[in-house]
Amino acid sequence: MNIEGACDCHIHVYEKAYPLAASATFTPPPAPASAYRDVQRALGFSRAIVVQPTGYGFDNRCTLAAIAQLGDGARGIAVVPPDVGDDELQRLHDAGIRGVRFMMLPGGVLPWDALVDMSARIAPLGWNVNLQLDGHTLPQHEAMLARLPSKLVIDHLGKFLAPVTPESPGFASLCRLLDGPRCWIKLSAPYESSRDGAPGFDDVSWLVRTISTRFPERGVWASNWPHPNVKPVPDNTRMLDWAMRLVETDETRRRILVDNPAALYGF
Repeated sequence: MNIEGACDCHIHVYEKAYPLAASATFTPPPAPASAYRDVQRALGFSRAIVVQPTGYGFDNRCTLAAIAQLGDGARGIAVVPPDVGDDELQRLHDAGIRGVRFMMLPGGVLPWDALVDMSARIAPLGWNVNLQLDGHTLPQHEAMLARLPSKLVIDHLGKFLAPVTPESPGFASLCRLLDGPRCWIKLSAPYESSRDGAPGFDDVSWLVRTISTRFPERGVWASNWPHPNVKPVPDNTRMLDWAMRLVETDETRRRILVDNPAALYGF
């Protein structure tokens, strides 16, 4: 696509040199930063957000090394313990980290009761809480999430793990959060929620169309490379084309690919 400043807002890097944590739920294939360079060139992008994989737990060394290797166009999302020191947060910030990942599905290591305090800790740095959950559970947490002082980024179209419709309470909750001042969503990984599957993901395509139309300033795009545990492995450029076909205008596409990530991650 070759849009100057376009950002892939969710990739994972796995390197054999870094051991998996005891909490890891699967053994990933190698996915080094050097291999992502080929993906980045194919997409025509110049920026990327390296998200700490669940398999490395609180050990952010692989993610930090990937940010350094990918250079000025890279930022990252870390996983840190609730009692992390201010000096460590500043060290991570200086290394390119711009958020903390809360994975509320198997493999995650941070609990719900750590989220509010962590949000307050990272808000002064301009960081975000990167949240992955089953979108159908959003109504249970909406009030708390709406009050967070930091930015909030919700993964993968909400990652609804059962069929979702425009009338679903989880979708209504998501829209209320996006209507607030500090919530964004990744228009990515439709295979995480779709039952219809590729190539059209017809049962969830309405999510991209609706969100990008109603909340053009709140969407970002991500490849989710290397697509952990997804078989067959999706083609990244086709996933980008799928999402962008569902967005109505070139102006909104530019917002999703360039402007929104720049504001969210501090490029």
